[in-house]
This record gives sequence, C-alpha cells and structure tokens, in this order.
Amino acid sequence: MDALTKKAAQATPQFRAEEIKRPTREEAEAAVKVLIAWTGDNPARDGLIDTPKRVVKAFEEFYEGYGQNASEVLDRTFEDIDRYDDIVLVRDIPFYSHCEHHMVPFIGKAHVAYFPTDAVVGLSKLARVVDIYARRLQSQERLTAEIVSSVDEALKPRGVAVMIEAEHQCMTLRGVQKHGASTITTQFTGIFRDDPTEQVRFLTLVRGGSAT
Repeated sequence: MDALTKKAAQATPQFRAEEIKRPTREEAEAAVKVLIAWTGDNPARDGLIDTPKRVVKAFEEFYEGYGQNASEVLDRTFEDIDRYDDIVLVRDIPFYSHCEHHMVPFIGKAHVAYFPTDAVVGLSKLARVVDIYARRLQSQERLTAEIVSSVDEALKPRGVAVMIEAEHQCMTLRGVQKHGASTITTQFTGIFRDDPTEQVRFLTLVRGGSAT
C-alpha cells in the first residue's frame, strides 16, 4: 500500500474509553441546551424542549461509523470467480458525512473499484465500507484514503481506485456560499497507480462510458 495512503487512513482518531471519558447521554443533552441558549433561543420553550433528545439520537445515526469495523465487513470473500481478473466497480454509491471543521454535512457519491486476485467481496460490502467511514467526522481527503486502505488491506487486490464527488455545505451555506460547487478526490494503488491507462479506464467507467 502507498505509504501516504496508509498514513492518511490511520489519521482518524478512534474513540478509546481509556483515552477519553465518553459523556453520558444526559451530559450530551445538556450540551445541546447550552448551544440552543447560545444561539439566543429558549431551550425551555415548547418547540425546543425535546430538541436535545432528538439531536443526541440523530448524532447516534450520523456518527455510527465509530462503532463499526470495516475490516469485519470485508472479512467474507468469495473465491469461486472462474479466473475473473478484471475491474470490479461499484459506482454512484450515495453517502453523507460531516465536515470535521464545522460539523455540517457534505453529501455526494463514491465510486470504488479493484482488480481482484483470488477472491471478490460482496458488492454491498463496498457500499457499507463507504458508510462506515462517512459516518464519522471527516475530511473528504481522509475519507477517500480510508476506503482505499480498507479494501487494499482486506482483499489484497492488484489495485484499488476510489473517486469521491461531494458538495460541502460548509462552503455552500456559510463562508463563500458558492452553491453548486463540488469537490472531487481520487486515490489509486497498485495497477491503477502504476498504469495510467487503467486510471483512464476507471474514470471512463465512472462516467458511464465504455472501458474498451
């Protein structure tokens, strides 16, 4: 695996009970009340009185990736592939994540491809890996590298290619407010990194063209 890819993939801090004491649900709800009051509203008014509970419940969904392990998802492979050794691509995988700088969403789609060696993985597993890493506080660059790293380590393929396209609401709803601007990141390992023609094949397939 490319050293930079591995380094980036390892950069997301994982929650460890011995390193940080996780707040209780009650403490989390109290923090939401503080933020509501900070905005200038009254957390005790009828429309907001249950909001802290709803926010904490929503956070459990938004960030459920911290409690999931991508290597376990990719653990089961299928070896009966009748010597198939060309690109496997799952494209247009929808996802949402949250920017680690402002905690606002970025939403887009991921395209994940690999060249199998002796085995393949269930196609839905690639989509699950995208979700596991997306449902954490993220940067798009790290998200791309983490997906590549997981597929590369689990399947030991001849190469992995990932492309992510996303719109960041920290850029469209605040700051420069450039609506419609999108960000594209790519990461390649193995044959995709070393052979430019395979990169072109991957990008062509992502765009819906013919790989021949």
